[in-house]
Amino acid sequence: MAIQIRWRDMDAYGHVNNAVYLTYLEECRDRWVRSVLGEAEFVIVRIAIDYRRELSLGDEEVVIRCRGIGFGNTSIRTSEQILAKEGWVAAESESVVVAHDPITRTATPLTAEQRDVLEAAIAADAAP
Repeated sequence: MAIQIRWRDMDAYGHVNNAVYLTYLEECRDRWVRSVLGEAEFVIVRIAIDYRRELSLGDEEVVIRCRGIGFGNTSIRTSEQILAKEGWVAAESESVVVAHDPITRTATPLTAEQRDVLEAAIAADAAP
């Protein structure tokens, strides 16, 4: 997905603030999960990010990629990238989201149907 870099994304150093990278990733990750599983409830429990290059307002927009790379009993692992519109990598990350029951506020197991859908989506994401 493409996201326009906004003036408010900048920090005092004139580049996109590191926390904004996480927001870009979240928007794409949420879109990916919802496109695969619909309106299921998930919460982020882990994110590891490697910042590769700074982004600035002059870069105008970024392209964020997200793909599934695995799942467990309650969790889904994703791999993500933030790319400048010119194609160079600004950041790479891996995340874990967990199926979440908003009433009990606990992790819930993925259903057999969700697991089947995830297997197909991950296989499709891995295809060249």
